[in-house]
Amino acid sequence: MHEKSIKLLNDAVADEMAAVHQYMYFHFHCDDQGYDLLASLFKKTAIDEMIHVEKLSERILFLKGDVEMKTAFDAEKIHDIKKMLEKAASMEASSARDYNVWANECAKNNDAISKKLFEELVSDEERHFDNYDTEIDNMAKFGENYLALQSMERSRNRSAAHPEH
Repeated sequence: MHEKSIKLLNDAVADEMAAVHQYMYFHFHCDDQGYDLLASLFKKTAIDEMIHVEKLSERILFLKGDVEMKTAFDAEKIHDIKKMLEKAASMEASSARDYNVWANECAKNNDAISKKLFEELVSDEERHFDNYDTEIDNMAKFGENYLALQSMERSRNRSAAHPEH
């Protein structure tokens, strides 16, 4: 009865799992380069996406389906910060578009709860998109200085944590 919803929910699980992998990859590289604010943003978004996987999986199991723990794609090896942010913004916009369509599909199949779940995910994905879009704007406004300030902030925080006597 709910085969279509289960398929869409599993498609969303694959999308969210791919996002977790991509954002953690970006988190590791931003952290390694000393960009704490961006590293933290990617990590927090990855955690949000893990929560999405959990909610989607709970719904799939409630509908008597099985959770497919696949990813939509492998993490891209992007090291340029601007390209990372552009990739993240693109991923979030794509997810929001898909989830809007899938919410309507669930409604057509008389599955109001899956519809509502997809609508909640759209809200989160749009918020994530806005976060990345803001960072892209900041880089455009402040250029390389924006990244240098983040790196300097890390150095300042580390030396403040270990003051010389």
